[in-house]
Amino acid sequence: MDRGLLNRRQFTGGCTAFGLSLSAASAMVAVHASAEVSETDSALKPAGRTVKLPDGTTVPALGQGCWHLGQGRHSPAVEEEALRTGMSGGMTLLDTSGNYGNGRSEELLSHVLAERRDRIFLVSKVEGNEVAGQGIAHACAASLARLRTDYLDLYLLHWPVSSAQFPGVVSAFEQLRTARKIRAWGVSNFNVGQMEDLWRVPDGHRCATNQVAYSLNNRRIEHDLLPWCRQHNMPVMAYSPLGGDKNLVVSDRTLAQVGGEHGCSAAAVALAWVIRDGNVVAIPESGSPAHAKENAAGLSIALTARDLQTLDAAFPGPVRST
Repeated sequence: MDRGLLNRRQFTGGCTAFGLSLSAASAMVAVHASAEVSETDSALKPAGRTVKLPDGTTVPALGQGCWHLGQGRHSPAVEEEALRTGMSGGMTLLDTSGNYGNGRSEELLSHVLAERRDRIFLVSKVEGNEVAGQGIAHACAASLARLRTDYLDLYLLHWPVSSAQFPGVVSAFEQLRTARKIRAWGVSNFNVGQMEDLWRVPDGHRCATNQVAYSLNNRRIEHDLLPWCRQHNMPVMAYSPLGGDKNLVVSDRTLAQVGGEHGCSAAAVALAWVIRDGNVVAIPESGSPAHAKENAAGLSIALTARDLQTLDAAFPGPVRST
């Protein structure tokens, strides 16, 4: 059984126990009931919250992660419908990788891309063990073939390699960009020291983003990496923004209360928090249309100062040295 789905159902059923008013609980049930409709539902309208990349490209602040897609957790038809539903809600950034299911995630995405490539901001990744020689070019070509597209909007180095390899990595990315196989490149799971080393490499400053884990219950990057990225005018892309498969925050009592006040799910509140400052793109994963619609609602939630104080008290960030 999908653990994320179970937690969200538990959340809905527990609204009253969490101390919500009857009307708030009813609103939450309505959100889940309406989420069962298809992406053609006219009430589902794209929101306008965006993040700007260093080259001026604007992307939605919420995208869709595709780590488990195409690997049998749901039927391909359901997962494709989930992607379409999320896109109809404004989540037109799709994040995948050549190593997700040995390429099966990219293959599944190809069916959605074929319908609306011009509407999608497509992200994929290359692995650290593929960077030697012409490895990055070969990996990119394989991803493009599986995705059935001519270009990637963003190509990321999935995990750090030694700093001594950074010049070769940047050069390979720049060659792909010049050849118009990719429009931008970035990194993932880099710490501040690695970002500093990257910046010392010729053209290293062209890095568009650093994709890292970030959520209410994982705020470690606020200590140093998030400020560094903000200082260098580079947005962060947050994976596992709901806490990850084994540590989901959607059944938390505080999120339930805030969600009740806004008439939305706990997931939507958690995502609205991640993208609150305009410098973070969150990429939650969903294999079902209902969850995709829940997630997309995070684009239209305006958390108040009181909401932020409440969430900060419930999920303290890292202690900063003075």
